Amino acid sequence: MESNVIEIRGLCKHYRDFSLDHLDLDLPAGCVLGLVGENGAGKSTTIRLIMDALERDGGTVSVLGVDNKSPAFMDVKQDVGVVLDETCVPEVINARQLGKIMAGTYKNWDQAAYEGWIERFRLPADKKVKDYSRGMTMKLGIAAALSHRARLLLLDEATGGLDPMVREELLEVFADFAAQDGHGVLLSSHIVSDLERICDYIAFLHKGKLVLCEEKDVLLDKYAVLKCTREQLANIPQEAVHGKRVGTYGVEALVERELVPNGLVLDRATLEDIILYMVKGA
Repeated sequence: MESNVIEIRGLCKHYRDFSLDHLDLDLPAGCVLGLVGENGAGKSTTIRLIMDALERDGGTVSVLGVDNKSPAFMDVKQDVGVVLDETCVPEVINARQLGKIMAGTYKNWDQAAYEGWIERFRLPADKKVKDYSRGMTMKLGIAAALSHRARLLLLDEATGGLDPMVREELLEVFADFAAQDGHGVLLSSHIVSDLERICDYIAFLHKGKLVLCEEKDVLLDKYAVLKCTREQLANIPQEAVHGKRVGTYGVEALVERELVPNGLVLDRATLEDIILYMVKGA
């Protein structure tokens, strides 16, 4: 079994007003990788390049051990479940009809599993998709993605715009999926708290560049929030500071815990703290 379900090296895609610039990224088997970044950072572009739905301008992508430019990748696509921010399900059909379409598309389609997910997600099987709420539509896409024995899930803002109860339910599903042998999940999201809860690794894209890719727990141990005076901040090694917010009465800064002199009070940094301060630092 391959150790990484996705391996990306030097991936580039150039548009007139945007470039995804030499992206290196790994998703180890058994893990959830959270892809975070502002609108236009390159998250959706990355997912489309992984599936070879966009023509890349440089680099390589391996999915489940297969180069995504090789003829063998057509078979590998059968093992990848994809859920995009904008559903691709025709609005005029219902969940039951979608199951019949998927059965003709995927050789490993499991109708019993699909019906089980439809029931678990409490989706009306005979109601047309155009009459679904956003949450129901996303659940339908996820039900289909989970019903052809996929080993990799690519989820582009799959929890965006959903109420907290629905998000909680879906995050549990994604975590359970990733825990199975040889599986993996790539989840892009604006909701950093969701990523902090279930991701093993975090990749942060900013303006097409990879700012960091690290184990989540390592990140949370490495960084802290320092509240101090301007004079105190000036006495800290420059390389320890990764972003700051200067106020009337003092400074808040994201710092590397180990590089800060003893005697200063450090607060635990959340993943959101780390992302926001690094954006400000950039």
